[in-house]
Amino acid sequence: MCFHNSMTKKAKQLANRYQRKLNFSESETECAENLYHISAFNNPLYPVITASSEIQLYRWGLIPFWAKTEEDAASIRTKTYNARAESIFDKPSFRSSVTSKRCLIPSTGWFDWRHEKGKKIPYFIYVKDEEIFSMAGIYSEWQHPQTRQTLYTFSIITTAANELMRCIHNTNFRMPVLLYKEEEEKWLYPELNRPAIEEFLQPFDSDRMEAYVIDNHFLQKSPYDPTAIKPLSPSS
Repeated sequence: MCFHNSMTKKAKQLANRYQRKLNFSESETECAENLYHISAFNNPLYPVITASSEIQLYRWGLIPFWAKTEEDAASIRTKTYNARAESIFDKPSFRSSVTSKRCLIPSTGWFDWRHEKGKKIPYFIYVKDEEIFSMAGIYSEWQHPQTRQTLYTFSIITTAANELMRCIHNTNFRMPVLLYKEEEEKWLYPELNRPAIEEFLQPFDSDRMEAYVIDNHFLQKSPYDPTAIKPLSPSS
C-alpha cells in the first residue's frame, strides 16, 4: 500500500507543473516542498490538486462527510490513507468522493518494502523522466460538529501491482494508481460516470518506472533530510 510519499520540489515548481496558483500561506509552504519523506501515519498536510485553479493543502487520511463525532472521524481516518480501486464504489467512506471529489496527489516518488527471507528491504520508486508525477486521489469535506470548522482530507487510490511492483510489494501486490500526464485533467472532470472512472484505475506501465534500494533508517530521519532517498551503497 502507499503510506510513505515524497515531494522534493519547490512549491513554485509544483504550481508551474500543474498550472495553478498556490493557496496557502508562506508559513505553510514547508508542508508542500522539500519533503523527502512524508508518512501518512502523521496525518500530514499535503498539497492536493483539484478542479480548482489553486493548489491546496489537505490532511492525509480521508474523513467522510457523514462522520458524526470527532472520535468517529479520528477512528475512520486511520483506515482511509488508501482506497482500494476494486471496492472504492462500494465502501461507504469512499463512494461519495470517487464520484464527485477526485484529485491529484503530486509526488516525486514513494516508498515500499520487499519481503525476503524474513527481512524487509526498502525501495524508493518513481516515474522516469517526470520530476513530478500524479497519483490518483479522492478527497472529502468534513465539518467538525462543535467548532463547525471544515476539514479537507484525502486518500490515495491503490490498484493491482504491475510487473515492477509485484517484485517489490511481494506480499499484497499493490501499488498507487498513477496517472499519465495527459490523463490528469480528465481525472478531475466532475461529470465522469463509473465506467469512465474505472478506466483510470489500472496498473501503470512498469517500463516507465524505476526503483532502487535505500537505507532502512529513512523512517527515523527528518522529512527534510535528502539522504532519506539516497540509494543504498553496495557496501552497506
